[in-house]
Amino acid sequence: MATGWAGDGAVQDQIDATVDAAVQRARRQLHQGPGLTHCEECGEPIPEARRKAVPGVRLCVACQSGQDRQGQAAALFNRRGSKDSQLR
Repeated sequence: MATGWAGDGAVQDQIDATVDAAVQRARRQLHQGPGLTHCEECGEPIPEARRKAVPGVRLCVACQSGQDRQGQAAALFNRRGSKDSQLR
């Protein structure tokens, strides 16, 4: 693959750095410490199995699913733009 002035493996290094940054960002978003017994959004009880599986859990499954959907919608925005959109 032609990479111009980039050294051998530079493209893979950039991909690895991007993946590592995403993993670190996701880890920072995880709550620490004891989880809640009731959802902080709707007040419904959080099952013990969920509290054991997800340390620091603060939301029930339904509220967490809603937040995840909102996050996915925001993540679909392409901040860099594509070459096609830049040429128009």
